[in-house]
Amino acid sequence: MKKVTKTVYVSLALFLIVIIFAGCKSQSPSPSVTSTIYGTLKITTGFDNNMWFTESGSNKIGKISPENGKVTEYNIPTPNASTYAIATGTDNNIWFTERGSSKIGKTSAQTGKITEYNLPTENAAPDAIVAGPDKNMWFTESGAGKIGKISTQSGEITEYNIPTENAAPDAIAAGPDKNMWFTESGADKIGKISTHSGEITEYNIPTENAAPDAIAAGPDNNMWFTESGSSKIGKISPQTGEITEYNIPTENAAPTAIAAGPDNNMWFTESRSNKIGKISLQSGKGIEYNIPTDNTSPDAISLGLDNDLWFTESKSNKIGKISPSTGVITEYPFGN
Repeated sequence: MKKVTKTVYVSLALFLIVIIFAGCKSQSPSPSVTSTIYGTLKITTGFDNNMWFTESGSNKIGKISPENGKVTEYNIPTPNASTYAIATGTDNNIWFTERGSSKIGKTSAQTGKITEYNLPTENAAPDAIVAGPDKNMWFTESGAGKIGKISTQSGEITEYNIPTENAAPDAIAAGPDKNMWFTESGADKIGKISTHSGEITEYNIPTENAAPDAIAAGPDNNMWFTESGSSKIGKISPQTGEITEYNIPTENAAPTAIAAGPDNNMWFTESRSNKIGKISLQSGKGIEYNIPTDNTSPDAISLGLDNDLWFTESKSNKIGKISPSTGVITEYPFGN
């Protein structure tokens, strides 16, 4: 374990754009059931008790029932949207990013109706998205080096420049301090942005070429993150900015996503070693579980309302889940 306190760099967001979309594009749902899933990437828990996910290769979003494994898919109105991240909003809608079209989308969990919003910045390549404590949806723009937010009520979009050039912001999550915390995969930093002022603070990760990926709040009130480049799990104290890093048992595991489990552990995916891992908040000890299917390249992971951890298998056209109490993994295959 390596424990280092780093210097904090503070800067006000240099650039602010506000634009209200009165004519956002809506389309009635075009659902299909149990068809082939291509490139399942991110996953989230909906208020309708289903697990919702993105399909980057088939221009769709989908949902799977934890009760019977039934899958329903919805076509994205914009061609080649390259849907990426997905999250549930405080308005009970499902929000997602479109990296290929530089749009933010939302769908009604009840009707499947999809609405899309254009981002002010061209080629922004929106990445992660998550609900904030201010009831807005916050997202990263990996192509533009910005953090954005969209009002769930009006569709108003605001963007903030990250001080570090080529930061390539990746994941974003709400912290216990009511700030939004994000990873900078291109700069090896963790950032936070005030939901009130837009002020951005950045923290250097001790390990070079860490390539931080996902970030999530832990039950210990720390922000936990993955380092896909150095195959470590890190945590940062929102109070002090102190960063602690932990090695994963498997070398070159390439940890990708991370989420808090119901057992007070942090659970994560290992895209290169084809495993699901968990790390103890107390000891920092890691335990790994092999995924039955070979070469699935697991990506996202999310806690379901059934208290299982659900994850995507980006290369196998499957959705998986793991029981935190037994470590048993169940996979749901799709396709003809």
